[in-house]
Amino acid sequence: MQTGWKMLGERPELLSEITGEVKWFDPVKGFGFILDQTGGPDILLHANVLRNFGQGSVADHAQITVKVQTTPRGAQAVEVTAITPPEGEMVAPIEDLGENSPEELIALPLEPARVKWFEKGKGFGFANVFERDEDVFIHMEVLRRSGFADLAPGEAVCLRVIEGKRGRMAAQVLAWDATLRETR
Repeated sequence: MQTGWKMLGERPELLSEITGEVKWFDPVKGFGFILDQTGGPDILLHANVLRNFGQGSVADHAQITVKVQTTPRGAQAVEVTAITPPEGEMVAPIEDLGENSPEELIALPLEPARVKWFEKGKGFGFANVFERDEDVFIHMEVLRRSGFADLAPGEAVCLRVIEGKRGRMAAQVLAWDATLRETR
């Protein structure tokens, strides 16, 4: 656990950096909770803090690193510094992604896009890549494996795109500013 100081009003407050697991996050309610790996109390994760990281949602069971402040109402995240999609689950491969290895998919360029629409209940949606005419299909399982729980219309994202059997398909979804974080 790392600590640092942050000025809150006129007084400095000690912040701690904690890695935990997303217990649940509801984008409609605008908040969720993180389980502290060190056994501390659950940590409140507000949608605005997540949006400042560049994401509108986060998948349950994703690993998340946050800077935390303690308030009279409990621990709350004030900054997200990293999100790792859920892992360790035995899941079948996504057929439409073909025979591409994870290394091949990660090597694909990041393409900036805006979500056209996404319906969690249907399990898919579409995005428009900047300066391209066709839509890119986004499957719910790809979204979940990328660490997201949902997408909102107009949300900015980065996509790694493959040519699928039925057209262009997202192989990975990342926060819109992922290229900036990757180069740091």
